Amino acid sequence: MAITSVNPSTGKTMKTYEDMTSEHAAATIAKAHEAWESWRAAPFGTRASLMRKAAGVLRQQNPDLARLMADEMGKPLAQGIAEVEKCAWVCDYYADSAELHLAPDVITTESTKSYVAFDPLGVVLAIMPWNFPFWQVFRFAAPALMAGNVGVLKHASNVPGCALAIESIFQEAGFPDDVFRTLLIGSKQVQAVIEHPLVRAVTLTGSTPAGKAVASQAGSVLKKTILELGGSDAYVVLEDADVEAAAATCVNSRLINAGQSCIAAKRFVVVKPVLEAFTTRFVTLMKSKKVGPAGRGNRGWTASETRSAGLLAQAGSGLYRTRRVAVAWW
Repeated sequence: MAITSVNPSTGKTMKTYEDMTSEHAAATIAKAHEAWESWRAAPFGTRASLMRKAAGVLRQQNPDLARLMADEMGKPLAQGIAEVEKCAWVCDYYADSAELHLAPDVITTESTKSYVAFDPLGVVLAIMPWNFPFWQVFRFAAPALMAGNVGVLKHASNVPGCALAIESIFQEAGFPDDVFRTLLIGSKQVQAVIEHPLVRAVTLTGSTPAGKAVASQAGSVLKKTILELGGSDAYVVLEDADVEAAAATCVNSRLINAGQSCIAAKRFVVVKPVLEAFTTRFVTLMKSKKVGPAGRGNRGWTASETRSAGLLAQAGSGLYRTRRVAVAWW
């Protein structure tokens, strides 16, 4: 089954990629494990030098990478540029700090010598979302690689270009072959990758149902997992709040990545004494925002037609219950 990159602002297919067979994916994992056998022994200085070079590649290619995000999932260019710079920062941070973080921790016990050591595990599978297609990967990859692990990435199916670009960044930085690889596979192939004997751990950022599935599959073969799952905490505005500041923050937070973020403000709880003032200011500010192509709007496009349809269904359900719309974009 092919993996297709579709521009959400035009609906046009930009490129179609041939997905990996199960055999190809398994062979890639085997190569990553082979690379780990030597990478695990690389001095921190060697790893840090390469990680700083990766930061340099990110900064050099920043405009092109931001455009790639805009084309594949609709992120405004300014937000994409900031995301790439943040990725470069995290590479620099772990290049500078990993050796200190991973130094053996000496423990006082009755024994002659006791300590906690932090040894690399091996091949780590990262299952990552499309909404921050570079940041979510680099915040895993930078510490994992600096710790002496190697990574294989199963990215979201709508950002294959971003996934391959990330692999290319590590290659251009001079990392050894197969220390970081992208697996162009579908979701139905993930369980086999988790169960592969050379995959030692799994990390996922995604929905609660996806987290449950991955945790269950990894747990069945006793593999470590790190999960970051979705949430929807309320934004509470109390009577003593600065209503102007609160409304501005709510609008900006609601529009982070077109609202497609786990930390975007989605639910507002406003006490009655300030409800009218807050709503008036919120609506005024929201109407001032522009929806448009990546470089010409405050808010980018919803990442796919399917997600747009889901939002319209939610809006219709809310309207049915409340009979009120304060502000809407069409």
